[in-house]
Amino acid sequence: MAERRAFAQKISRTVAAEVRKQIAGQYGGSPQLLKNLNVGAAASNTVPLTEAVEPVDFEEYLSTHPPIIESGPLRDLIEFPPDDIEVVCTPRECRTVGQAVPEEGHNDAHVRDCVRSYTEDWNVVNRRPSLTCVFVLPQDDLKRRSISIDDTPRGSWACSIFDLKNSVPDALLPHLLDRAPNEEIDRHNEEHRKSNRHRELFALHPALEEEEPIERHCVPDVPKEHFGQRLLVKCLSLKFEIEIEPIFASLALYDVKEKKKISENFLFDLNSEQTKGMLRSHSQTAAISTLARSAIFSITYPSQDVFLVIQKVLQQGDIGECAEPYMVFKESDTAKNKEKLDKLRSQSEQFCTRLGRYRMPFAWTAIHLMNIVNSAGSLERDTELEMGLPGQNRKNSSIVGRRSLERTTSGDESCSLSSFRPATLTVTNFFKQEGDRLSDEDLYKFLADMRRPSSVLRRLRPITGTLKIDISPAPENPHYCLTPDLQQVKPYPDSRVRPTREILEFPPRDVYVPNTTYRNLLYVNPHSLNFANRQGSARNITVKVQFMNGEDPNNAMPVIFGKSSCVDYAKEAYTAVVYHNRSPDFHDEVKIKLPASLTDHHHILFTFYHVSCQQKQNTPLETPVGYTWIPMLQNGRLRTGNFCLPVSLEKPPQSYSVLSPDVPLPGMKWVDNHRGVFNVEVTSVSTVHTQDQYLDKFFALVHALDHMFPVRIGDMRIMENNLEEELKSSIAALNSSQLEPIVRFLHLLLDKLVLLVVRPPVISGQIVNLGQASFEVMASIVNRLHKYLDTSQDMHGRNSLLSSYVYYVFRLPNMDPNSPSPGPGLGGSVHYATMARSAQRPASLNLNRSRSLSNSNPDISGTPTSPDDEVRSIIGSKCDGNSPLFHEELALQWVVSSGIVREGALQQAWFFFELMVKSIIHHLYFTDRLESPRKNRFPERFMDDITALVNFTLTSDPVFMSNQDLELVERLNTSLAFFLNDLLSVMDRGFVFSLIKTYWKQVSTKLYMLQNPTLESLRLDFLRIVCSHEHYVTLNLPCSLLTPPASPSPSVSSSSGFSTHAQDQKIANMFELSVPFREQHYLAGLVLTELAVILDPEGEASVIKVISVVHNLLSSHDSDPRYADPEVKARVAMLYLPLIGIVMETLPQLHDFTDGAGGDESVEDGNGMISQTVAMAIAGTSSPMSRPSSFLRPHATFSAESSRSLLICLLWVLKNADECVLQKWFTDLSVSQLNRLLDMLYLCVSCFEYKGKKAFERMNSLTFKKSMDMKAKLEEAILGSIGARQEMVRRKRSPSGSAFGSQENLRWRKDMTHWRQHSERMDKTRAELEHEALIDGNLATEANLIILDTLEIIVQAVSVTESKESILGGMLKVLLHSMACNQSALYLQHCRFVKRLRTVIFPELLFEEETEQCADLCLRLLRNCSSSIGTIRSHASASLYLLMRQNFEIGNNFARVKMQATMSLSSLVGTSQNFNEEFLRRSLKTILTYGEEDLELRETTFPDQVQDLVFNLHMILSDTVKMKEHQEDPEMLIDLMYRIAKGYQTSPDLRLTWMQNMAGKHSERTNHAEAAQCLVHSAALVAEYLSMLEDRKYLPVGCVTFQNVSSNVLEESAVSDDVVSPDEEGICSGKYFTEAGLVGLLDQAASSFSLAGMYEAVNEVYKVLIPIHEANRDAKKLATIHGKLQEAFGKIVHQDGKRMFGTYFRVGFYGSKFGDLDEQEFVYKEPAITKLAEVSHRLEGFYGERYGEDQVEVIKDSNLVDKCKLDPNKAYVQITYVEPYFDTYEMKDRITYFDKNYNLRRFVYCTPFTLDGRAHGDLHDQFKRKTILTTSHAFPYIKTRINIIHKEEVSSMPIEVAIEDMQKKTQELAFATHQDPSDAKMLQMVLQGSVGTTVNQGPLEVAQVFLSEIPSDPKLYRHHNKLRLCFKDFTKRCEDALRKNKSLIGPDQKEYQRELERNYHRLKEALQPLICRKIPQLYKPVLQVTSHRYSYERC
Repeated sequence: MAERRAFAQKISRTVAAEVRKQIAGQYGGSPQLLKNLNVGAAASNTVPLTEAVEPVDFEEYLSTHPPIIESGPLRDLIEFPPDDIEVVCTPRECRTVGQAVPEEGHNDAHVRDCVRSYTEDWNVVNRRPSLTCVFVLPQDDLKRRSISIDDTPRGSWACSIFDLKNSVPDALLPHLLDRAPNEEIDRHNEEHRKSNRHRELFALHPALEEEEPIERHCVPDVPKEHFGQRLLVKCLSLKFEIEIEPIFASLALYDVKEKKKISENFLFDLNSEQTKGMLRSHSQTAAISTLARSAIFSITYPSQDVFLVIQKVLQQGDIGECAEPYMVFKESDTAKNKEKLDKLRSQSEQFCTRLGRYRMPFAWTAIHLMNIVNSAGSLERDTELEMGLPGQNRKNSSIVGRRSLERTTSGDESCSLSSFRPATLTVTNFFKQEGDRLSDEDLYKFLADMRRPSSVLRRLRPITGTLKIDISPAPENPHYCLTPDLQQVKPYPDSRVRPTREILEFPPRDVYVPNTTYRNLLYVNPHSLNFANRQGSARNITVKVQFMNGEDPNNAMPVIFGKSSCVDYAKEAYTAVVYHNRSPDFHDEVKIKLPASLTDHHHILFTFYHVSCQQKQNTPLETPVGYTWIPMLQNGRLRTGNFCLPVSLEKPPQSYSVLSPDVPLPGMKWVDNHRGVFNVEVTSVSTVHTQDQYLDKFFALVHALDHMFPVRIGDMRIMENNLEEELKSSIAALNSSQLEPIVRFLHLLLDKLVLLVVRPPVISGQIVNLGQASFEVMASIVNRLHKYLDTSQDMHGRNSLLSSYVYYVFRLPNMDPNSPSPGPGLGGSVHYATMARSAQRPASLNLNRSRSLSNSNPDISGTPTSPDDEVRSIIGSKCDGNSPLFHEELALQWVVSSGIVREGALQQAWFFFELMVKSIIHHLYFTDRLESPRKNRFPERFMDDITALVNFTLTSDPVFMSNQDLELVERLNTSLAFFLNDLLSVMDRGFVFSLIKTYWKQVSTKLYMLQNPTLESLRLDFLRIVCSHEHYVTLNLPCSLLTPPASPSPSVSSSSGFSTHAQDQKIANMFELSVPFREQHYLAGLVLTELAVILDPEGEASVIKVISVVHNLLSSHDSDPRYADPEVKARVAMLYLPLIGIVMETLPQLHDFTDGAGGDESVEDGNGMISQTVAMAIAGTSSPMSRPSSFLRPHATFSAESSRSLLICLLWVLKNADECVLQKWFTDLSVSQLNRLLDMLYLCVSCFEYKGKKAFERMNSLTFKKSMDMKAKLEEAILGSIGARQEMVRRKRSPSGSAFGSQENLRWRKDMTHWRQHSERMDKTRAELEHEALIDGNLATEANLIILDTLEIIVQAVSVTESKESILGGMLKVLLHSMACNQSALYLQHCRFVKRLRTVIFPELLFEEETEQCADLCLRLLRNCSSSIGTIRSHASASLYLLMRQNFEIGNNFARVKMQATMSLSSLVGTSQNFNEEFLRRSLKTILTYGEEDLELRETTFPDQVQDLVFNLHMILSDTVKMKEHQEDPEMLIDLMYRIAKGYQTSPDLRLTWMQNMAGKHSERTNHAEAAQCLVHSAALVAEYLSMLEDRKYLPVGCVTFQNVSSNVLEESAVSDDVVSPDEEGICSGKYFTEAGLVGLLDQAASSFSLAGMYEAVNEVYKVLIPIHEANRDAKKLATIHGKLQEAFGKIVHQDGKRMFGTYFRVGFYGSKFGDLDEQEFVYKEPAITKLAEVSHRLEGFYGERYGEDQVEVIKDSNLVDKCKLDPNKAYVQITYVEPYFDTYEMKDRITYFDKNYNLRRFVYCTPFTLDGRAHGDLHDQFKRKTILTTSHAFPYIKTRINIIHKEEVSSMPIEVAIEDMQKKTQELAFATHQDPSDAKMLQMVLQGSVGTTVNQGPLEVAQVFLSEIPSDPKLYRHHNKLRLCFKDFTKRCEDALRKNKSLIGPDQKEYQRELERNYHRLKEALQPLICRKIPQLYKPVLQVTSHRYSYERC
């Protein structure tokens, strides 16, 4: 024991357990579980979890614990049902109308065996309750429960005054205000909660999607005849230019690459009745089967050409002569050549009459089939294709032809023949046959030539004609179809209709499919004849072929299939004649139906004739010129192959047929000295003749056992004494057989081998044991199949041919109730041990019905004479003898085998296990032992053999020790698991449990020794398969209550009292993996033990596996109708109670779903108005609700998917477990454990939160469609008998958390997993998405109701204990969290739960200690008051009212609820996307009504306070309603938010919230500067309050400190302590009203400024922050700040000259349509470089959409708007570009670009005008008006448009305009000259504009207009002088610029420079006199002063 523990401690997995133990220690985890996990525990009565416990003796336990319950669903849990297994004969489906069986041949044992094998019914073992899970869910309430908050409609209601008192409230809840006892409330609550619940939780949460779950054994396919891809070819017409004689055609497929013909010939003719009439004298009545014109070809390996050969009636002349008329005459010239054609026609009639029996070759053509298919695939349906000669540019030459025929076949393999579009093909060119080129080699050469571009065939002269054929994929079940054996295929409604022929395929490579139908055909292909050395006249040669069963000419058998338009079967067939050729090649195929049993006299006779074409006197029509033959049997085997036969000149003598013509018979004359001159090929397609010498010999020897000795087999004569040796050697020699015949005769071969094992033959009086030999060869054959046919395996590596043999074919030979003789094919021979000769069964014993193993009443037995009894008496007599039973013999042989045989059997263990199981079931079934006690069913030695197999054969095998062949180990593992699973149904279950334990220990030992994690996965697979047993629950003894195993006591009802210590221990045992639990619930114990030991995030693969084992088990219990009864389900759930403890232990490692949880967050779609954080802040909570402490995450956690699966399992246990048991266990738990339990429930709430339809649509891009299997289940369930809520069944589920996070998610990232994909279609339809969302909603509802149930149980458990206070806070947290998530009509229950809070959770807790939770509760309830669902509103209103009432009852005031409600409402209108005012109003009215009707509190102030609160809430609501209407108008929306925030000036918390709200909106629209301002204002507000509360030097002194950041910020100081005191309860209680909150806001502001590029402001913000961090000595934060400052200043330096801030526009609104906006003017701030046109377009578009495009006009100019001139019905918008305006004194401080763009309040725009009203005129008439605007606040502000509060206008005279222009030009020149780095282009541009000669209204013209004369008005003197000085400065700047340009230009621009200089000198000369003229009046003594005044203007 100690050693074992030592090893166990080294197992890597226990490390995880240790880790959990330490973590759990902090919380006080389950002590028993910890004790078990602690594998070094010294206590003797505990067994560590890493070791298996001894299982209970199952049969013994059942016999000593008779069930107390007589009947009912619980009774069924105790034992397997009596009719658990049945053996059924399933009728074999037959394709054809009649069975294909031979007419004779029943005397041949082998034929008889074959026919039996192809016709007998399948023998299938059925497990009775094979469950089809149909989920039935209650009807009606789907809609009610699944509508989530985020599905509600959005309404809008813009009236600001609404008479609340006149509105209609929702229905009031009856008895809400009654005082009722708590017990009654509880009972009422429970009833409501438990009604209309989903019975099946897993219907809403299917298992992790696996393509093929490992525990599922798929039923193998029924063995059936092999077909390749099937192609339907219809021959529509065949016409030549002239129609003068009958034409016959044959069609076949060839594979050019393999040089093989791959189908038989399809013979048809399309002659008209008139033409057929020419052969009247030769034709008999045509059978309907020979009139077919369409054929179905089967193609297994696509790569074909179709070859068409055309023949015509023999006539005189060679082929060329006969074909000439066809090439010469044209159909169009018929009239012209009428005489010639008539002559030809009459000649043809003569030939037909005389030579109509014979044919001659005429023409051929080829079609490249694959190409047609490919082309048709790419063309439209029913494509018409033409085929002509390759490379000939003829009109009718191929459309596809050339390309197709040139292609090679190399890539054709992949082509699908089952899906191309039907095509009609027209072939227009044929080649005439050439007499000397008719051989196969010539044919393949032709075909190869046809593909070449430079085809030799091009030089040939074609025969023109048209052949039209349709090619299409064959339909599934074509009507009127004949098999190659002329059997009618179902359906065949009318035998008179022209049929379609199925054409037999000759696959070019082997096809491995067992024979399932009788077929026996022979094909004879004469190839060539060489009569060159034969004397005499033999030139026009034909060969007559006959199949003879004797030597008399009358012995010719009518077994040769007819050609076209003739009889079905003929006695002879003739080959085509090649005119005047002594050595002809033949191209004919003769098809023969072989007799079932052949004798030595059967042979094929060939008679050679010379045909006389010309009619001469005394010359017979045909003259025999030779004979030869082929005997059909040689040494008892069919002769096939290529023969080169000598030809006899004379008729063969008597008895020739038994000899071969190779034997030189005396006295016979032979052509060419008995050399071989006739080449012929004979092939057979037969399911009777194996054509394999080893198989033939084996079958022959087995049949020889039935005969008297000596026996002749082939050329051997076998005596009795050497039979045994021969038999054994023939069995061993089967290994040398070819694989293809072995597969074809697999069923028969295995049957015979089984027979030899079961009934060893008696030879010379001795029983010969052939068991070992048979076992060895079976192992060898099975392995060969596995090795070479690895494509036909299922996921468990089971070869499909073998599994279908075991499933359908295998039966015990002596147990078969249907076989007419006592054993298949063995007669009643004395050569078999213990066989009674007389044991012939009566005819009545064909038991074609299925028999149950027992009737409902086993006491009623049939009369002894009934067929069943007769069968049993016969069988009993056989079985009581000493013949071995197959399963016993098989087990024995396996155990004693060694070496290569044992290894071979191990390789395919599944096959022998399944044979063994089927054999056991047959044996028990037919000997009526299925009801006998299990302990007595099998002999001891068999049990020992099985134990040995499990113990040694499998686990101590070197295979397991070596780590190499992993695939083999996996196969062995699953095979053994399935075997043990099967044995549980038929053997002693205690014995099987001990086998499971043995294997378990062996693998554990290996796991330790090899340290191989794969073994762990094997153990899980093994467990999963064993636990998939149909009666898994029964196997776990669910009705046994845990007792110490020594004294098992009868079952006690779980509801009885558990008072004693022993009973407490019993409860503990039920919830922990104690030894009693693991012993009695053996399999469940193993599963949960694995779960407990493996749960470790490091080994995610094993974790996924073990969780899916548990998930699948629970899922199957959930959907199992046997466990539908709640009491039964509670018993089942009892098996999994330890799961609760296990999940509690692993809680810290589960995926944290709370990260992405919370309804508010998940519905936020980017256009929500407020962030989750802000919303939570409003309600006074942290962000989001603080999560439970036990979510301290270790480094590794499970994936979301694993965690979700584990939690759904947990919920299932909580849902179905007995509540009393749970309650008692909860009572025993410590406080920390209960808190851990609550944390777990909290996590469950987040995990199963409803995501909403939008989330599903978002996820659709991530998801894959489910596999086909899942879809089928879904449809089955949905289309079943079910109803509304049922729509959720078998859900196609969404990923849990990872749609919103980035966790690796197994289900949705299947491309990352080892599962195979069916990615048929990526996108889901709308309906599917809705369906998923619907199911998700239902899952969320059900999960939350389970959590609610559990909370209720916990309440009941803790209400009697001391610890309730410490627990109730956690409970409230879970409850509120569930309300926070998107839920459905859960509130039905919630409201009652809240009502219950009054008594159980002391109100003080809610209103005093848990302030955060009170706020949260208010928010949740208000949110539900705005629901569109009436019941939710009713309950939410009632709850809110009760909350107020309780709060009032505590202290005659409900300030807390009042304040929280106000805040929550603000939060709600700010955040919720689908919040609806109308519904909220109704809820407010409901609350008001409750207040009015509350008689109890009528005399108090409570009703008035309620009314005040409701009116206040209503006012806020009306204020915020407008925002909804302006969702699309960002400026208006921000204005409204601004106004609301202003309205909350007295409520700092709410003002702060709305500020943050605005910040969020600005950030969304990338208005970072405005967002920063909002944050700065927020910070200023907080600073204001902090300075009121406490005086800390390092904190900012209110708003004043922030002045440098923004001049607007002083408005935050509007609130002083006389208005509101900050220390009042609930005021400034949000988390931001702290030092940390202030720091956070400032940090955010700095980030936003940085994003806006306003780095100087960043510095100002940090100036406020740095003192705070310095005071806190926070070096880390200071380092960060200084880093960010360095970054900011660095950016200022780098971006110098490249920074751009806003662009500003004045926007005026005119017209009554604008409402409040009418005649308002704003300055709008737009992003940098926004053009006027852009703003104009945006506003025009926006308002056009709102009021109608024709109703909105943009005023194009910037003049004053005269309202009288405007249309009153229209809306006018005037937009003008404005620039910041600074007075001269301001410019001293505004130096940098930032200075000039920050804190802007004044803007300017200019309007040019002339006195006569025009905008523009000549220079001396041009005036200018400057309009200076002042805004109410400085930009940037907390909004992007600010009202204009002041307007000032200044007009300039023309000369002033000129001065401004010249100053501007001079500045441009100065800038361009001193720019660093220099910009030559810019400089030249400015210069050109200044000195260029062509400049219109240029400097010269300005000077000439204003300076040529001294003004007459003295007022203008100063202006004149100022302009003169401007020009002086201007010329100086021009000179500087020219000098600078000279230094910049290259040699290529020198001429340009000279030109500029010339222009400059001209300008200077022209200006000189004007500049020098001074006005004397100005130069008086005040000169100095003047120069001083104007000095700044000269710069």
